[in-house]
Amino acid sequence: METFGARLYRAVAERGPLCVGIDPHPGLLARWGLSDDVAGLDRFSRTVVEAIGDRVAVVKPQSAFFERFGSRGIAVLESTIRQLREAGALVLLDVKRGDIGSTVSAYAAAYLDPSSPMYVDAVTASPYLGVGSLAPMFELAAAHGGGVFVLALTSNPEGAAVQRAVAADGRTVAQTVIDEISQLNRGAEPLGSLGLVVGATIGDTGHDLSAVHGPLLAPGLGAQGATAADLRTVFGSSLPSVLPSYSREVLHAGPEVAALRAAAERVLAECRTTLATS
Repeated sequence: METFGARLYRAVAERGPLCVGIDPHPGLLARWGLSDDVAGLDRFSRTVVEAIGDRVAVVKPQSAFFERFGSRGIAVLESTIRQLREAGALVLLDVKRGDIGSTVSAYAAAYLDPSSPMYVDAVTASPYLGVGSLAPMFELAAAHGGGVFVLALTSNPEGAAVQRAVAADGRTVAQTVIDEISQLNRGAEPLGSLGLVVGATIGDTGHDLSAVHGPLLAPGLGAQGATAADLRTVFGSSLPSVLPSYSREVLHAGPEVAALRAAAERVLAECRTTLATS
């Protein structure tokens, strides 16, 4: 079975280094002239899929904005996932799940088992019950060619108190996460299937990302303040592994399909230029 790392490597080569989020928050629905209900959610999601599903390497729906509408919102999420996969995009579901034992196994089954209606290519996960607690997620991902992006250094200011805390061995918590994921990716070719989430707004991280050998998801670009050029400062020599992620910078261009496509093409061109000059 082809690994997620291999599929991502190929998708980026074919479509370019770009991940676009689907974040249908109330303000964005209003900006598009849509109602803040399931009908508006469905219209928004279908429009984004039509605009970029067959053009962008990775699309990242944010689960919470679908969950807030209950079972009908989840039904829209399932439909969106299916449409994106049919369009050839890799689907990274932003759920940031993390737990222990049977619970994390259930999360894994919900998103990484092909028999699930919410089956996706990869998910985001939180390691703050210990990276080892995510083992059932890693194992199911490996069994079915899936991927997991683990939070490491996030853009929110509250994150630093936990992520940059120093453990007894002198490493920060974030560096411990980085090192454990690096070990799990050892020997994978052309790219490991376990990635890290590292915010594009954090500047020089002071952390060693060089051995990760997996994808580095970089949210925070565009409306959140970071530019493609900032990726050089954050990632340094690890820049070739970066998957830049934009949401509002692209979505604010809607609701016209042509405008969404143009916005995606513009940020992709910026990312190509930055990554090509690494």
